[in-house]
Amino acid sequence: MVGNEEVVMETEATLKEPQPLCENVGKGNAEVSETVSRTDNAGESSSTQDPTVSNGDDSDEGKEMVDLKIIWNKNKYDLKIPLDGTGAKLKERIHSLTGLPPAMQKVMYKGLLPEDKTLREIKVTNGAKIMVVGSTINDVLAVNTPKEVIQQEVKAEENKKEPLCRQKQHRKVLDKGKPEDIMPSVKGTKERLPTVPLAGMYNKSGGKVRLTFKLEQDQLWIGTKERTEKIPMGSIKHVVTEPIEGHEDYHMMAFQLGPTEASQYWVYWVPVQFVDAIKDTVLGKWQYF
Repeated sequence: MVGNEEVVMETEATLKEPQPLCENVGKGNAEVSETVSRTDNAGESSSTQDPTVSNGDDSDEGKEMVDLKIIWNKNKYDLKIPLDGTGAKLKERIHSLTGLPPAMQKVMYKGLLPEDKTLREIKVTNGAKIMVVGSTINDVLAVNTPKEVIQQEVKAEENKKEPLCRQKQHRKVLDKGKPEDIMPSVKGTKERLPTVPLAGMYNKSGGKVRLTFKLEQDQLWIGTKERTEKIPMGSIKHVVTEPIEGHEDYHMMAFQLGPTEASQYWVYWVPVQFVDAIKDTVLGKWQYF
């Protein structure tokens, strides 16, 4: 009988042990309720935050800003950006507006916009119009593949030949001497394109020619006494340049308008300080991607 009593007592004790678990469950439910309450309060707190969405970075606060008009693909966008932001930063913001990757952008403001300089340094003013030219990656690859082939072929041919300025076809123009009304050259410097047409140069026929860069239309206008040819910059496959022997502060330059040498349009006595700006503006850095 004693043994049976012990068994009964152990059984009762066993049945009573789960009771603390129920208490814990109660406590757990209380904690869960408290957690939900906190979550609800947090939600209420979040909902009462300032709903204003900034068009720029939070770090833009307190900085001097400039309002710009971004024009791309016939679309116009308003953009406010720090005046001390760089051209590279501007490209990032244009990317957020248009979806056009920075590497695919050709950004124009009085010539090709430099990425390493600030908007203040290049004298961007409030309300300035920024022209953007660019295509999707697939379009660019489709267009640039033949350009790269042509560039390689042109360079290979150039390496085989004597200097361009000594060739007979160019010599007859260069022997006329430097034009009296040619723009002054500045050797050892690189400048952005001037706001006026480059004038006073010769073409292959020895006639006067001027170059006008219509950035809003993405066109190069080649003007002579007889007519003005309006050439889309995207159709220019390559730009050939070479210093004029004995006058290294001026270049002779050809715009490759087609697949053969016969489609090169030659211009003589281009001031050296504008050579790189012309090439970058016409071809754009994105051509190499």
